[in-house]
Amino acid sequence: MKKRRPSEVLIVEDESITRMNAAEAITQIGFRTREAGDAREALQILESNPNIDLLFTDVDMPGAMDGLDLAERVHHDWPAMELIVTSGARKMETTALPDDGTFLPKPYFTDRLTQIVREKLGRGTRG
Repeated sequence: MKKRRPSEVLIVEDESITRMNAAEAITQIGFRTREAGDAREALQILESNPNIDLLFTDVDMPGAMDGLDLAERVHHDWPAMELIVTSGARKMETTALPDDGTFLPKPYFTDRLTQIVREKLGRGTRG
């Protein structure tokens, strides 16, 4: 029987401490993580890593593309990818996001983030 690979999460956040905290929490529940500081870097990672299962992105980031634009692009180019969008500056309904995307308002507890990741990807390798 073929062993299933661990799910991978791409975290896109321009605030490095927030990004590192999210990555640590998601790694602790058994998922692999990759990190990007803006949408351009995220797209480069996605194009070279076909095994990413979930995008967790902040809305407000530097550069020409914000997190909502990134989520739309990812939904179009990788329709099977799960989406979580976060923002401290904007509040939005989940229905405003592509497909089955989930909105997580900032500030958020990492326990809530990991709960949503587990709901979207399964339990991970621990817990």
